[in-house]
Amino acid sequence: MAENFQTIVYETKGPVGILTLNRPDRLNALAPELVEEVGRCLDAVEKDDEIRALILTGAGRAFSAGFDLKEEAGKPWGTVDVVKPILERCFAFIVRFWHFPKPTISAVNGYALAGGCELALCCDMTIMAEEAFLGEPELRFGSGIVALIMPWLIGPKKAKEWILTGEDRIDAQQALQWGLVNRVVPRDQLMATSLKLAREIAINDRIKVGMTKQAINRTYSFMGFEAAMRMGHDIDIQIEAYPTEDSKTFRRMMHEQGLKAAIAWRDARFRELEKDDKK
Repeated sequence: MAENFQTIVYETKGPVGILTLNRPDRLNALAPELVEEVGRCLDAVEKDDEIRALILTGAGRAFSAGFDLKEEAGKPWGTVDVVKPILERCFAFIVRFWHFPKPTISAVNGYALAGGCELALCCDMTIMAEEAFLGEPELRFGSGIVALIMPWLIGPKKAKEWILTGEDRIDAQQALQWGLVNRVVPRDQLMATSLKLAREIAINDRIKVGMTKQAINRTYSFMGFEAAMRMGHDIDIQIEAYPTEDSKTFRRMMHEQGLKAAIAWRDARFRELEKDDKK
């Protein structure tokens, strides 16, 4: 692959492709350019018969902090017509890893939050560094879940606890205990472990591995997975387009004062609640 990417790095190690999200200064936030470059990379990997498995990871201290809020801060927001095409692209980007014809492994090296968390979970297998965290903090931003895969992996009870609280620090051992990830390893062993797993897959018949992945995915389709994901996404569009007072205030502050100020306003309300609880 001779592409000169700006926001990702792609390399191969024998029959394994390694796709690295490469915006470490922005915690590998999923900006439109990155989403587009990943799509082009996947198109090429899909056509390359020499590549039998794909590892997805992040540069620096994060896997991905999710979709880039700063990219949207100055844009009009609040109607279905505006949010739907944006969220459709986000949804398609994430679930492509679930449907990708070759096995995908996410190597979670650091924070994997919101869309970054869903991206990691939509890969076929997930290896997580010991100090890494998963999280779905969207509701704290007045947003919804782009790809609602977590309930399918851990059931409704824990999914509701983590999603409805906006939990953004699900540590690696919790994630392993609840079946969100396959393995937890020291960070310096993350890529070696992921490569070993990918190579164990790659020695098998390429075509029949792909067919078997498709068969497993279809089992979930028969249980309603795809319809449920689409329904969750449709509700996410409604959430993003619904102008509650909290969401309008958050977006106004993000536009006028910046993301940090908006988050500080949001967090201050929780601190007031904590003070009340201690009285």
